[in-house]
Amino acid sequence: MPVSSSLVSRVALVNLVANGAIVVTGGAVRLTGSGLGCPTWPRCTDASFVATPELAGHGVIEFGNRLLTFVLAAAAIALVVVVFRSARRDLRRLAVLAFLGIPAQALLGGVTVLTGLNPWTVAAHFLLSSVLVALSTVLWLRSREPGVGRPVVRRPLDLLVGGIAAVTAAVLVLGTVVTGSGPHSGDLDESGAPSGGRMGFDPETVSQLHADAVFLLVGLTVALLLALSATDAPGRVRRAARDLLVVLLLQGVVGFVQYVTHLPVVLVLLHMLGAVLVTAATARLVWSVRGPASEQPLDSPAVPTAAAR
Repeated sequence: MPVSSSLVSRVALVNLVANGAIVVTGGAVRLTGSGLGCPTWPRCTDASFVATPELAGHGVIEFGNRLLTFVLAAAAIALVVVVFRSARRDLRRLAVLAFLGIPAQALLGGVTVLTGLNPWTVAAHFLLSSVLVALSTVLWLRSREPGVGRPVVRRPLDLLVGGIAAVTAAVLVLGTVVTGSGPHSGDLDESGAPSGGRMGFDPETVSQLHADAVFLLVGLTVALLLALSATDAPGRVRRAARDLLVVLLLQGVVGFVQYVTHLPVVLVLLHMLGAVLVTAATARLVWSVRGPASEQPLDSPAVPTAAAR
């Protein structure tokens, strides 16, 4: 028996929350120096799949994060099942992509461990999670509507939204470079302190580049809001742009405070949560510029629906 649209939407939301949560818990693993709490992969040790007492707290933290991958996998599998059992054929490709991202993440996580937390694979691990958060956000939002329609804003504004999405991606990439060049870029060194600067870039230089990209992103979002207020753009687009700006400003405050306070762990973790929210808010903005299947494209003649015929 086909499942309801409401069930698809609920499972899609669970999948989105799970993808966002594992980013934050992964950040906790790195910030506590537990990245090699389980020193090998796929086992935790050469002789055990689970953390052993000898690994102490770091082993528990890393193994706990690995267990969350199974929760995420279960959510992704459930999503594929309910989507394929529903009438929403338009969601099938997104559901499959969301599922395929889980084994890809697991394999990339294994490579990260086996290469001794290579900072570039750590960055790729985070960026892949960001892609899955964006994908899951769009999937959830689409599941709440009957289907995907045509653009509901004029072409220049549609292009501006695409530019905002591209700059958001650049901000996230530069953020990983800042992290990989700072004091929380790896596990613990021989003295027990966080090993830092593993990418080899000057922290101040890459931090300034990251900040410049954020300023550009905020400026583009403000420009979009001003343009939307001068047109007949739907409320869904205006709300999405407004909420993105709010999240960006809050994220900017957290980023500035963590920088001037020398990157305390709590603020860095909060900044990672902010990155998840920025990703989701940007994905929502991209989703908002295409209306539901029942809406007509902007400046186009009405096309009779199947029911009207």
